Amino acid sequence: MAELQEVQITEEKPLLPGQTPEVAKEAEIAARILLDRGQTHSVETPYGSVTFTVYGTPKPKRPAILTYHDVGLNYKSCFQSLFQFGDMQEIIQNFVRVHVDAPGMEEGAPVFPVGYQYPSLDQLADMIPCILQYLNFSTIIGIGVGAGAYILSRYALNHQDTVEGLVLINIDPNAKGWMDWAAHKLTGLTSSISEMILGHLFSQEELSGNSELIQKYRNIITHAPNLDNIELYWNSYNNRRDLNFERGGDITLKCPVMLVVGDQAPHEDAVVECNSKLDPTQTSFLKMADSGGQPQLTQPGKLTEAIKYFLQGMGYMASSCMTRLSRSRTASLTSAASIDGSRSRSRTMSQSSESGTLSSGAPGHTMEVSC
Repeated sequence: MAELQEVQITEEKPLLPGQTPEVAKEAEIAARILLDRGQTHSVETPYGSVTFTVYGTPKPKRPAILTYHDVGLNYKSCFQSLFQFGDMQEIIQNFVRVHVDAPGMEEGAPVFPVGYQYPSLDQLADMIPCILQYLNFSTIIGIGVGAGAYILSRYALNHQDTVEGLVLINIDPNAKGWMDWAAHKLTGLTSSISEMILGHLFSQEELSGNSELIQKYRNIITHAPNLDNIELYWNSYNNRRDLNFERGGDITLKCPVMLVVGDQAPHEDAVVECNSKLDPTQTSFLKMADSGGQPQLTQPGKLTEAIKYFLQGMGYMASSCMTRLSRSRTASLTSAASIDGSRSRSRTMSQSSESGTLSSGAPGHTMEVSC
């Protein structure tokens, strides 16, 4: 109880008729505890109902951070390790968060009936405006993984004015070619849905090593009560359209983007190709060593530092505490920024635990960073 009494209320609010200051304070504390736990909502959209959980309160003149998870996961299993990491608390104190669960992926979701037409990834992206309208939020910074990264990218292409920045982990912007389809069908003959999804999420080296993390997620996916729903989301992902990014063309992401992928991850080549198609003055590329297929799970500390740095580059959290990653680079990155401005340079950050050097590419093009 002593801890509850230490909460300071900085905003004065009129009391309800007959309400004492003590009762008002208890109500305020209860409301804050509820916000810390998250508030879950569902809204109807033209493509069905979508569930999302909101943490925190909106901050004036700041976008919301909106996350979207990958296939086989929900917002908790995809992002909880990242957002509960100690250094991430400085970020979440500065932004309201909206964690979207794809339809049928939320905890306790009922299994869709046989023959249910699951939304395409494009239609899942078209659900996001309904969420923002419900919450009365005008702009977002998106953080997406895999299928979620694709969905947020599609949304950003259609609603450029509402997206201030994107952190895209393991994005594959390309539709499956016929050879990919053949390989997918062949794999389906010998592997279960859960094993195929695990191969999408993690590298073969990780799966062979069978660490505690792999065992945990294999158990989550294999024994998921909504596995039939997960398969529908998986099918939608495999039927995605090409985003048709073109460097210098009309179809591109106009906001600052940070692409993230683990070294030797299943989607490494796709992310590298995506980086080659986006505007180099707006795009950062972070390849993380020793992080496997899910950097937000295996390296939340390094990813937190990178996100904090990304937000600072957008003009937010200027007074943020300097981390180990940023302290070691401040002088070099500030020097590079003075040439073209913090918003007009491409940054490729390749993290390696073996090296502590920093080498810069040609001015205005690519910056190689190792740590």
